[in-house]
Amino acid sequence: MTGKVRPMPESLLGRMFANVAWLLGGKGFGAVCSLAYLAILTRSLGLKDFGHFSLIFGTSQALIAIAGFQTWRVVVRYGAKHVHEKDWGAFGRLGMLAGALDAVGAILGCLIAWIAIYQFGDVLDLNPRLMDTAFWFVVAALWALVSAPTGIVRALDRFDMAVYVEAIVPLGRLLGGLAVWWTGPTLVKFLIVWAAVDLIESVIYWAMAKYLAPDSIRLRNLFHWKAAAEENPGIGRFFMITYASASLEATMRHGPLLAVGYFIGTSAAGLYRLAHQLAQGLSKLSGLLTRAAYAEISRARVAAKVEEFRKLAVQTTKIAGVAGMLLVGIAVAIGGDMLALLSGEEFRPAFTVLIPLTVAASFELASVAFEPVLHSTGRARYALAARLIAVCAMVTALLIFVQSGGAPGAAWAVALGGAVGYLAMGSMALITLKRVTREETSRDSAEASG
Repeated sequence: MTGKVRPMPESLLGRMFANVAWLLGGKGFGAVCSLAYLAILTRSLGLKDFGHFSLIFGTSQALIAIAGFQTWRVVVRYGAKHVHEKDWGAFGRLGMLAGALDAVGAILGCLIAWIAIYQFGDVLDLNPRLMDTAFWFVVAALWALVSAPTGIVRALDRFDMAVYVEAIVPLGRLLGGLAVWWTGPTLVKFLIVWAAVDLIESVIYWAMAKYLAPDSIRLRNLFHWKAAAEENPGIGRFFMITYASASLEATMRHGPLLAVGYFIGTSAAGLYRLAHQLAQGLSKLSGLLTRAAYAEISRARVAAKVEEFRKLAVQTTKIAGVAGMLLVGIAVAIGGDMLALLSGEEFRPAFTVLIPLTVAASFELASVAFEPVLHSTGRARYALAARLIAVCAMVTALLIFVQSGGAPGAAWAVALGGAVGYLAMGSMALITLKRVTREETSRDSAEASG
């Protein structure tokens, strides 16, 4: 056997929460570090330069989402079966195909970055002196993408090891931020630190994937991409659908920040970015549950009975919904004080942006089980349709609200898009669960009578 294993609970929900517990430990550490380095950033740069940092960072994240093919979903979706059957050769060919796709995405992303920054940088209100810095920062971010090794580690159910690797980013940014603050803070120095830390994490993540699956992660598997396509029927279609879905999700996540920078200005973008960062910090549980739920629901679809599969999805949704409501309550109660304490009174107006963004994050949290259910049952196109509906709702609201409502208006547009997406994808997931249960019950009855 090639994959390194660890003891796990027997129940599906127990397995998922064991993974969440590991992730919470790492993300709890990461949250503390991120709050510290965010305070260093905002207090060192001030509102205007932090706005420039936000626009450059936001542009890099948007381009990563466009050029990054979300290959981790492909590896988890199809790799779960290979891991269950201990077919490490097929798993390796799948993982290396995903890595090759990541490299293709990085090359395309660099081309898009050159066009976006050098031809349209003025549209984003970027300082002309920062054009070169912004471009090379985005290039580093694109080549630091760790989607494929992330999928390999998750498919192997080694969330414990992922925690150690992913802790490098917040710790590296904190230590690097302190060094920059000590030696004289500048925007360029902060961007260099962020880029270097991301590249270091990428190298270590691939090394971790190699350690966990040494017989799978081999360079020769790069040349067997045709075999990988044949061994995973429907992978091309699934890949294109999940890529389109992820691009739409990125539009919802990063588009409003760029819209604020375009329609209102750099300082407003800085306020929006800070509020968005804090809202995402409050909703870290969403990302943790998404990672654990996606892997466990994909595995349950292969290895568990349909009733257990359905039960896991329903239980996850209920728990996430309660957590989402708690997040909104926390943001309303202490959000303004948190912003002022973190970054100074200059950033307190971001409170009016924080509330709707937290509402949006709560909808994202409450829907963590929907997409894994649709993907694992071969209905990824439904998830794509739901994303498209949500983006259309958000863009429509954004065009109406952003010029009259400013950054808070943009944030409420995001919240509206989140609500529409929750209702659309939730309805599709519910219909899918009922249909799958009915189909498998009918099949079992036919086999029993036969």
